[in-house]
Order: sequence, then structure tokens, then C-alpha cells
Amino acid sequence: MNKSGLIWLLALAVSAGTAWAQVEAPPKQETPPQETDESQSRERLVEDPYDFSQPPVIPDFDAPSQIEIQQSIDQGIDFLIGCQRETGAWGAATNTKDLNIYAPIPGAHDAFRMATTSMCITALLETGADNPDVQTCVDKAEAWLLEQLPTLKRATSDAIYNCWGHAYAIPALLALRQRDGISDEKVQQIDELVKLQLEMLDAYESVDGGWGYYDFRYGGRKPTSDSISFVNATVLIVMHRAEAAGFELNQRTVDRAIAATIRQRKPDFTYLYGEYLKNRPMAGINRPGGSLGRSQACNAALRMFGDEDITDNVLKHWLVRLYERNGWLDMGRKRPVPHESWMGVAGYFYYYGHYYAAHCMEQLPADERDPYQGMLARLILDRQEENGCWWDYPLYDYHQQYGTAYALMTLQRCFSASK
Repeated sequence: MNKSGLIWLLALAVSAGTAWAQVEAPPKQETPPQETDESQSRERLVEDPYDFSQPPVIPDFDAPSQIEIQQSIDQGIDFLIGCQRETGAWGAATNTKDLNIYAPIPGAHDAFRMATTSMCITALLETGADNPDVQTCVDKAEAWLLEQLPTLKRATSDAIYNCWGHAYAIPALLALRQRDGISDEKVQQIDELVKLQLEMLDAYESVDGGWGYYDFRYGGRKPTSDSISFVNATVLIVMHRAEAAGFELNQRTVDRAIAATIRQRKPDFTYLYGEYLKNRPMAGINRPGGSLGRSQACNAALRMFGDEDITDNVLKHWLVRLYERNGWLDMGRKRPVPHESWMGVAGYFYYYGHYYAAHCMEQLPADERDPYQGMLARLILDRQEENGCWWDYPLYDYHQQYGTAYALMTLQRCFSASK
């Protein structure tokens, strides 16, 4: 190498070394910058994520009035009434796109339509039972549900979406069972369908305990897939409601689902997406931001079945985290590809996560719910669409309907008893 080339290399090395030194050792500031409210909020959240000995600090927020909540609910009710199909159901395999999820026909769509219709029935009866238009709408939906529900089964050996249909049908049936003027014959018919859904959930329980919605292992008669934490939580919560209504559960199925969910719980009450990720506990989807839409459901389910580790403070901290870290879920909202957002969040976790946060609120003492109700209601109200619906993920023609049902049931639980 000639002399000029050597000098050039030496100069480059000195320049690079100087730049590296600047990155590694920035000059000390004599006066540290003052903490902003935002930095204090971040510090509060990450200071000790495993300490639930004290209740959380409630952030500042603009709580909506009870009138605002009711107006929003009324708009959502009007939307559901207006988009009910002639059959009485909600949702269809239309509005297709190139990015559709795996949904073998017709069984997958039978399950989607059943779950969506069941959720709409429950939401309408919870929020508008005194509305004559709601009653007419539910009459049509009830006739469809009672006729179609006995035929629901899995689409293929590897697609077990029917678990969603069986699960969400149970609260709908329990709500229909409480309608004024219902005949003894109708009650008996509904009771038999509730028992059938519980039997079907027993039948589609995974060999490992709990439930999933895919079986890509062997596709056995009894599903061989790992359980999925939030599917376990969804089913356990409706089973708890069925038991409270007087229906007998298969205790072995319940115990195995609880055990499968606890196996997926981490010390900070984040939960793995599914048990198949047990060797990747710190993958983004299993970290707090990725678990934000699941922790609420899993905590609620385990608490309902007597898990003493799920204290009031655990519920409260995760409700505050849902509000303060909402961006992790919100960034995934309306994205067309599942899990494409940060932390592996899929859009369809948004209203799901907030609905089950409302279940967590219901387990707190009534006189301690107000701030959490206000935070949750504010999040939901701010995301209502102009036509009165809510949606978080483009799923054929089911998303506006199920999103609205989740939102209505969430808001109904946000009415404050103290106002």
C-alpha cells in the first residue's frame, strides 16, 4: 500500500473511533432533565412489573358521562338491527380479499356466523331488552339459532373454529332463557342446547387440556393441538356462567383447562399466546405488549374459578396497563394481516381484550370500579365509527358485527353505580 493510502486509512480509523467514542460515552449533563408526566408514567409501569402488593396509580383521563355512554350504546344497537340478515343471523362469507385467513368452507363460516350471531343476541339483550325493535330482531335471531346450532361441528380435521361457536352460543342461550313470557317448552329446548354445547366443548378439548382452533399435528378425532391461552379463558368464562345458571360441568375438563392456562402464565401475569410457544417466553407476542389483549381474559377466567393469585391488585394493574399501553393493541387495529403489528398483535384482539377487561372490573368491589369503568369507556367511545359500529380486523362480513357486540357488552359494564 502506498503512503497516501495508508494515511487515508489512518484518518478513517481515527474518525470512526471518535464517532464510536461519542456514542459510547456521551458527555455528562450537569443538570438532569426534569421528568415529564409521560416519563413518570413509563417509570411507574416498568419500575417493578412483578409487584402487585399495592394498587396502581390511576392516570389522568377524560371520563365520559353516563349520557355519552348510553348514546353510544343506542347507536350501536341501531347498527346491529340494521345489518341483521333476512335469515335472522349476522355475518356472511362475503367482502373477500386476497389476505383471507384459512377458513375451509362451509364449516368455518358456519362457526363464524354462529359465534357472531350469538354475540349479537347477547349484546342486544344486555343493552336493549326494553326496546321493541330489539325484541323483534332477537325473535328472528332466536329462531335461526335454535334451528342451526344443533348442526354446528368442525369444518375439517385441522380447523376447529366451531369451538368459538359453541362457546359464544352459551351466553346467548342463557340470555334467551331469561326473556319475559318464555314458555316451559322453550326453556327445555334451550336447556338441552346448553348441555349439547358443553358436551361438544368436552369432545373438542385438546389432548393436552384446554382448547385451540387449529390442529396441525395429527388432526385426530380428539384434537391433538396445544391449547391456546385465550381460547381456554373464553370457554372457561362461559362455563362458569353456565354453572352459575345451574348446569353441571365436566370437572375433569375444567381442571385440565385451568392447568393448561396456568402453564402458560408468566410471573407478571402475561400469558403465552399458546402452549406451543413455551420455549419462547420472551418472544414479542408473549411479552406484556403482546399479551395485553389476553391477560384480561385469562386473569378473569382463573379468578372466576378461585385462583387466589389473581388478586384485586392484579386485576387493577392490568386494567391500568390496558389504558396506558393501549397503543400496542391500537397499532394492530384494522391491519389486514394477523400478527403483522408490533409485538405480534393481531387486530382481532382489540375489542376482545377490552370486553374481557370489563369482566375483570366486575370482579372488583363495586365501590372501587369507577376509575376503571371510566378509562375503559373512554377507549371504546373514541373508536366508534360514524355508522355506529366498531371493528378491529377485516374478517369477511363478520367484523363490524362482532366488534359492535363486544363494544356494546363492554360499555354496558361501564355504567357507574355511584353516578
